[in-house]
Amino acid sequence: MTDVLVTGVGGPAGVAIVRSLAATDARVHAADMDVWASALYLVPADQRHLVRPGLAPDFVDHLLALCERQGIDVLFPTVDVELVPIARRLAEFTALGVTVASPSLTTLENTLDKYRLAQVCAGLGDVVPRTELLGASYDWDYPVIVKPRSGSGSRGVHLVEDEAALRALGTDEQTIVQENLPGEEYSVDVIADLSGTVLAAVPRSRLRVDSGVTVAGRTVKDAGLEETATRVAAAIGLTTVANVQLRRRADGTPALLEVNPRFPGAMPLTIASGVDMPRLCLDIVLGRPVPERLEFRELANVRFLEDVFLDPAEVLAVTSAASAAPALP
Repeated sequence: MTDVLVTGVGGPAGVAIVRSLAATDARVHAADMDVWASALYLVPADQRHLVRPGLAPDFVDHLLALCERQGIDVLFPTVDVELVPIARRLAEFTALGVTVASPSLTTLENTLDKYRLAQVCAGLGDVVPRTELLGASYDWDYPVIVKPRSGSGSRGVHLVEDEAALRALGTDEQTIVQENLPGEEYSVDVIADLSGTVLAAVPRSRLRVDSGVTVAGRTVKDAGLEETATRVAAAIGLTTVANVQLRRRADGTPALLEVNPRFPGAMPLTIASGVDMPRLCLDIVLGRPVPERLEFRELANVRFLEDVFLDPAEVLAVTSAASAAPALP
């Protein structure tokens, strides 16, 4: 039996992966820094684990120790801040026999920095909106978008109406100015095999968002969106799964906003539409055969909170097990 460890199981992406893989022949372990993470309690008691915060200096050391202790074969990291630290020490996971189901370090570095992403994808032409560092130029068609080079969601993103307002922001190499894209936004879930061949690109419209999480959406069959996301995936050297965010220009053509190099929180809709990316990703990293191309159907969804009821002793048991774990050498 294959032992799989999923991190960040308090978030919607972690929950989706746990539920998908629980329906396979894998033994699924769930990990989070928070004892109240919901998907900890979707797996048997001996497969629940507390881990250090992703930003902690010893996070990877503790994760390696956990993988060795539990005989983990495949690791699915789902939290942004975990991705690069894990990728930088990939050789240590490999030495333990652990395969990491996540894009390469190069792909992570090319996507988590939005300015670098624009440079890497520059060869795609009009797919990439004009992007410059704050203060590099004031000759723009206003309004423009100003946002941090790194970070997720809409934090720090704002519309600047004119040149005077842009100049007032000064200069900052950690902030970018970008052409404003006024059209509809789409999230395209993309899965590629280990050679970089895209197996599926599933566009989703975000019809309603609550606290950064899509709570209503639909999959959209649109050849232009699928082709654009596929070209972006090739440019960044994608393997496994990423979420490519696109927005239409005024003329309706899609352009690149950013890439989230991980499983998205709205993955259940993509799975239900016919492309079970967690299960496919597991097959890919284990070297199992997968289809050359996968089709999906248009589907809409609404989301709601769901309760997991448990004995308080179960929560205490997770905490006690973590405290009793052997110390690192």
